Amino acid sequence: MATWFITGASRGFGLEIARQVLERGDNVVATARNPRGVEEALGSYGDQLLAVSVDVNDEGQVRAAVDAAVERFGGIDVLVNNAGRGLVGAVEETSDSEARAVFDTNVFGLLAVTRAVLPVMRAQHSGRIINLSSVGGFVGWAGWGLYCATKFAVEAVTESLRLEVAPLGIQATAIEPGPFRTDFLDSSSLHRAGQVIEDYEGSAGAMRSWADGTNHAQDGDPVKGATAIITIATAPEMPARIPLGKASVADVENKLAGVARDLDTWRELALSTDYDSTT
Repeated sequence: MATWFITGASRGFGLEIARQVLERGDNVVATARNPRGVEEALGSYGDQLLAVSVDVNDEGQVRAAVDAAVERFGGIDVLVNNAGRGLVGAVEETSDSEARAVFDTNVFGLLAVTRAVLPVMRAQHSGRIINLSSVGGFVGWAGWGLYCATKFAVEAVTESLRLEVAPLGIQATAIEPGPFRTDFLDSSSLHRAGQVIEDYEGSAGAMRSWADGTNHAQDGDPVKGATAIITIATAPEMPARIPLGKASVADVENKLAGVARDLDTWRELALSTDYDSTT
């Protein structure tokens, strides 16, 4: 019986992963700013579930939740860093405080939880870390620059962390969902830059319109997505990263093709910048 520590577990992927993991017979430590939604949705699982109030930006709360998990279940086998927030707006439209707020949750909150859980996993010589990134952690779009920046950071942290913890028996992976039919585009999750600049109406403005028109009509099925994430978390060898959904796969393929084209076009210039070899 494994123990899962899931942040942002009151809705979306976090709640669905928790539900499916409990159905498997595993234990779940489900954290959320307000765990009442977790208890109402999953309270029937009794002693398998520990719902804890955690703001991932509060390191004291994070450490207390990890201590409670170890006291209750004896360890933590899988960490799912799912808590996050969205932000849509052109780079110029986004204020410093708006940018810092999304970085605080998506990057620094993830780091706080990971730092708190890793000592437990190191002592066990085992563990899995699942970081919820986004296809926006691999591909940037107009209107999502600051959000994508946080997810690019998650990808970089995960890639380096994966190398650091592998000798310790711990694996890490980044999950890159495309548009899934969760409440991510609701105002409770997706924040909007307060400033609107008319010149960006055709780029960032179009993304605001897309969010309004796409909300709860996305192609991705969160139940299937959660099942896929659990499959990855329990595989013998987890991938470094994996896109979820047709849109995500297509975006990754297009990005890789574009990078290959640029590299081919500019290869000679790129290679020309080293010191000349000497004999």
